[in-house]
Amino acid sequence: MLAKRCNTLTIKTDHASSLCTYTTQKTQRTMAVNEMKKKSELIFIPAPGIGHLVSSLEFAKRLINTHTNLSITVLCIKFPGILISDSYIKSALASETQIQLIDLPLVQRPPEQLLKSPEFFILTFVETLIPHVKAAIQTILSDKILGLVLDFFCVSMIDVGNELGIPSYLFMTSNVGFLSLMLSLQNRRIEDVFDDSDTDRQFLIHGFSNLVPSNVLPDAVFNKDGGYVAYYKFAERFRDTKGIIVNTFSDLEQYSIDALSNHDEKIPPTYAVGPLLDLKGNPSAKLDQAQRDVILKWLDEQPNKSVVFLCFGSMGISFVPSQIREIALGLKNSGVRFLWAVKSPPEEFLEWIEMEGKGMICEWAPQVEILAHKAIGGFVSHCGWNSILESLWFGVPILTWPIYAEQQLNAFRMVKEWDLAVELRVDYRKGSKDVMAEEIEKGLKDLMDRDNIVHKKVQEIKEKARNAVASGGSSFNSVGKLIDNIIGSS
Repeated sequence: MLAKRCNTLTIKTDHASSLCTYTTQKTQRTMAVNEMKKKSELIFIPAPGIGHLVSSLEFAKRLINTHTNLSITVLCIKFPGILISDSYIKSALASETQIQLIDLPLVQRPPEQLLKSPEFFILTFVETLIPHVKAAIQTILSDKILGLVLDFFCVSMIDVGNELGIPSYLFMTSNVGFLSLMLSLQNRRIEDVFDDSDTDRQFLIHGFSNLVPSNVLPDAVFNKDGGYVAYYKFAERFRDTKGIIVNTFSDLEQYSIDALSNHDEKIPPTYAVGPLLDLKGNPSAKLDQAQRDVILKWLDEQPNKSVVFLCFGSMGISFVPSQIREIALGLKNSGVRFLWAVKSPPEEFLEWIEMEGKGMICEWAPQVEILAHKAIGGFVSHCGWNSILESLWFGVPILTWPIYAEQQLNAFRMVKEWDLAVELRVDYRKGSKDVMAEEIEKGLKDLMDRDNIVHKKVQEIKEKARNAVASGGSSFNSVGKLIDNIIGSS
């Protein structure tokens, strides 16, 4: 009888403990909701380039759509020479009443000699904005601000947050692999620029399942004029944030996420919240409606998955004439249908297109609409992270042709780590020798071979990408955990 009583007592005690735990959690959640109502402002500071703005603004929109008590202020940086930023921001956020914009003043450009290193130029430029950012934040009621969400180019603004008692969160427009590389720089010295002549060297970087060859590292790490220093200075602030938000999803990069957190306990929590895509494809100033309609009408007339789309990013990279001729010859000899975004194709190639009718040339194209089209079966891409996520979202396999920034690293992972792309080159960069027509022809044929394992894997990851952002998906849940972190930190 005593034993039974003891068991009964234990059961009652456990039940009371569970009830107490539940009540505590409910109370905490109620307090969190009340806190959100009282302090409901986030301040976003995105970098002004389109490649950075797209995912930053899409994340802002996702937050207010899932958390109706939240409001967001975007501090808009005016960067010399980037005129499209203002129009894109206003277009993307035109209908979002919970998001307000504050234009930062146009400050004086850093010295021209810093242009030898674009990264150091940006670092210097952003630092000159610090007093203006502080002034802008002080115009907002400080007791409403939950946190700063900073593009990785803008991490110097952490100091503003610290001074005003506001926690900062890092927003990575790229992926966890690039984040891993940046964090690995802290194991080196600031003067230890990588040697670009040692092309056979490989590096162990936590977050990569393979050794990383020197020839797929970003240009900046080889740049003695400040690119490496800029990367180093950006990276040394990452651990000063309360969390790292990444435009990726766990089914794609779980290995990297786990490897990072297991290797370094000082790394802030990582939140995979992507894919963050502008699926409406806000119109570019470079593309008129008539040209868009011509492109889509031509695609409508092509068989399903028969067309290769060639496009090399929002920066409008121009190849030298000899490389353009090699691309034209490779397309011609491959026999594939194609849509090629290029400014100055060879005249004789245009004549051939008009005669054969198997291709189309355009100066600029609505990339999202094109990748979504049923006629597209392959994508020759520079492997910018936004373009990769768009291609995976629509299930379009990539032929890799990286050019600048971290694109070589992205191409390497797509081909060597994930089997999600066909390799043309993973180590090409601006200034490389021409890729010859024969190599391009073979790459195009491999890309359009429906029996290639890449096609199957891309279709599988397409479904996983869509599930991630759906209600209850990994990225959907990650946003919820992030909000809990933000409320707790505030």
